[in-house]
This record gives sequence, C-alpha cells and structure tokens, in this order.
Amino acid sequence: MKVVITGASGNVGTGLLRALAADSPDHRVVGVCRRPPADGVFEGVTWQACDLGEEGARDVLDRVMVGADAVVHLAWMFQPVRRGVRLHRTNHKGTAAVLDAARRGGVPHVVHASSIAAYRPAGDRPVAETWPTTGVPGSVYGAGKAEVEAAVDRFARENPDIAVAVVRPTLVAQGSASASFLALFFDPLVPRWLIRLLDDGRVPLLPLPAAMRVQLVHADDVGDAVVRILRRRATGAFNLAADTLTAADLARVAGAHAVPVPGTVMRAGVGVLWRLRAIGMSPGWFDVGTCSPLIDTTRARTELAWTPRVSSTDCAREQLTGLADATPGPTPALRRDRLRDDERADALT
Repeated sequence: MKVVITGASGNVGTGLLRALAADSPDHRVVGVCRRPPADGVFEGVTWQACDLGEEGARDVLDRVMVGADAVVHLAWMFQPVRRGVRLHRTNHKGTAAVLDAARRGGVPHVVHASSIAAYRPAGDRPVAETWPTTGVPGSVYGAGKAEVEAAVDRFARENPDIAVAVVRPTLVAQGSASASFLALFFDPLVPRWLIRLLDDGRVPLLPLPAAMRVQLVHADDVGDAVVRILRRRATGAFNLAADTLTAADLARVAGAHAVPVPGTVMRAGVGVLWRLRAIGMSPGWFDVGTCSPLIDTTRARTELAWTPRVSSTDCAREQLTGLADATPGPTPALRRDRLRDDERADALT
C-alpha cells in the first residue's frame, strides 16, 4: 500500500510511521513536511519537503500522489496564534491543496486528522461522533479545526467515489514530542527545574481546575487506529481516546495532591502570562485542555477493533518525564527550536 502522509514528521505523524512499519514492511510511505528529518531516521520512508500553503505545493503534491492508495492529512500549524494569516495559509489553504491533489490524482482514500477541539463543549457527558463540530469557543485552534472539517465534509459529498475518514483524537501524548511542547506552550517562562520537581514527586500541592476531567491518547495508539482505518478503507469520523482522568488523578501522576482552583482564575492567569509573551499557551489553548468534551470511543472500538494500549495515566506520566528532560524527537518538528525555524520562514515569505 502506498500511503502519502502530510505532517509525517510531527507528533501524530511519527506515531503513524511506527504503526505502518509494524503493520507491514511492504508499505510504501511518502512523508510530506516542511523540514524533512535526516536520512535514515525512519527506514523505508521517502521524504518530500513541501510547505502546503505555498503556490509551489500543487506540483509537489501532484507528483507524490501518483499511484497512492491513500493520503493521510496530518499537517497543521499550531503556533503562533497571533499570526492568523499564517495559520490560515497553512491550515485552511494547505488542506484545500491536499484535497484537490487527492482528487486530481484519483487517490481512493483520504484520512483527515481533526481534534476534540472541533466539538462544541458538552459538560461531563462523553459525546459520540454526531456531536456538533462548531469548535471550542475562544480557541483559534478549535475554530480552525471546525472550519477545516466542514471543508473536508464538503469534499466528501462532492467526491462520493473517494472514501473519506476523519479522526478526532483527544490530547495526544508522546515523550519524544516533549521538547516541541515546551516550545509551543511553556517557553520562555516555565523553568525546567520546576517540571523536574513535579516529575520527582517533590511538589506536594498542584493547583488544577476544580472540575477538570481529561482524556489522553498516545501517538502510537492514534497511529494504530489510522492503520486500521486504512486497512478497512473506513469512512466517517472516529473518536480516539483512552480513559478519563480527574484533577486528583493528574496530581497523583506527579505524587501531589490537587488544590482546586476555579478555572476562570487559572484562565485569567494564563491570559496575563500569554499577553506578556511569557508563555506560548494562550487562553484559547487553555480552553482546549479544560473545555473540550469527553469523547465516546465506541465506534472506533467496535468498527476498527481498536483498543488503546497506553492508559491516560501512563500517557501523563510519560509526558511529564519527557517535559522534565526536555526530550527531543527525531525530527525538526519535534525539536525545542521549532518556533525559531517558523519565525525564520515568516521572514522569508
């Protein structure tokens, strides 16, 4: 099976590359990203440099789509949320370029990566794939995911000969993505020594939103689900998540006791730090973590025979240790200096 993966060097992408390699050595995989990794990082993957938002992307995409059995569209620019034009160019225009290339190339299967942030908030009850996808209010990321999903839905209706699937994972964890998470959300203010203290269990009290309930999922489990979708040429939306954690559960991962704090107070603090450019996490990103709905994964479990192998607790533990160590990944997208590369790219465009 020839599979073209946009955003293959990112958090979910590297999980998918491992899942495809484990599934069969015969897969032909083309990884499309702005900054391909060094040769030999992922054996058997052919890398193609491409900025999906640029005019030249059409020729590159047409070339890699030849003979493809499927395209998995993972590419997404998360930051900087202050640069809406840049985000729109990569995320909205880039998705349109991928879909158009798949149509021109006659690719029979398209899998698009969305997010729980595309859903409307729903309180404590887990929602199925039929829940409205109007996005988490106030989140640039949630609005973008909802808007792009609407475009993917239109593409599916207008191209009934192409099988289209959408995955909506919860927050995706992976230790080797930790350096990039520091760059995206915690730099420059949050010191590593504080995260190390948390990881060592030396912070007895951890302030967290009182009503916080969250699910995590490992990048490898998302990759496994996508392989199952590809194998079945499945269509429609699939929620992907492990079990649910409370604020007390999250605190226990760090050997601490949760101190309930009103979410509005924490959000206001995040907003001040973000406006001061002390952290990359905006209030909208805080809302993604605290207001996105819990999701029901029955469809993935029954139709794909999918079960997450990594619990949310183990995801949180792996992520915390990775953040404490600033663990870098094997690709430029998973490095701590990834945003400096983005700023250089902005200066050139």
